Amino acid sequence: MRPPTRSFRMRWRASAGSARAATSPPQPALKRDEQTKKELTMLPHNAVVVVADGHSATIFRNIAKHGLELTETEKVTPDSLTSGPTAQLDEISPRDEEEASFALQLTRHLNAMVLKNRLEDIAIIADPSTLGVMRKHYHKELQLRLRKEIAKTLTNSDIQAIQNSLL
Repeated sequence: MRPPTRSFRMRWRASAGSARAATSPPQPALKRDEQTKKELTMLPHNAVVVVADGHSATIFRNIAKHGLELTETEKVTPDSLTSGPTAQLDEISPRDEEEASFALQLTRHLNAMVLKNRLEDIAIIADPSTLGVMRKHYHKELQLRLRKEIAKTLTNSDIQAIQNSLL
C-alpha cells in the first residue's frame, strides 16, 4: 500500500486542527494567569517576614487568610539580641564587623524561633551584604521553612512597599 500523499496529509491536518480548536477549552485570560501566579507566590497565613539591614530588623506577620497583609510584631536591634560569640572576618572595617555580627545574631534568633516552632513559614528581605552573612548561618530547619529571600534594603520603607516586593 502506498503512503498518503502530501496534499492528503495537509488537508487531514487542517481539518483535524479545526476540530481540535472547536473542542479545546478557551485559553485562560492574562489576568487569570497573573492572579494564579500571585496566589502561588503569596505567603501563607501567619508567615513571618523579616526585613533587615546591618543595624536593625523588623519582624512582621501575615495576618490575612488569603493574600498578604503584614502587621509589625517585633523590632530587633543589636541591643535587644543576646550577645554571643561573633563571627571573625578577615580584614574588614569595624562598621562592617558590627553589621556582620548583627546579621549573625539575628540569624541565631531566627534559628531559635524555628527550632521552638514559633514560626512555620518565613520570608527574609535584607540588604545584600547582610543576607550573604545570614545565609551562611541558616539552620537546616530554617532553610526548609524559607519561602522567599529578597536582597533589597527596605528597612526604612512602609508596609505597602514591603508587601509589593513580596508579590
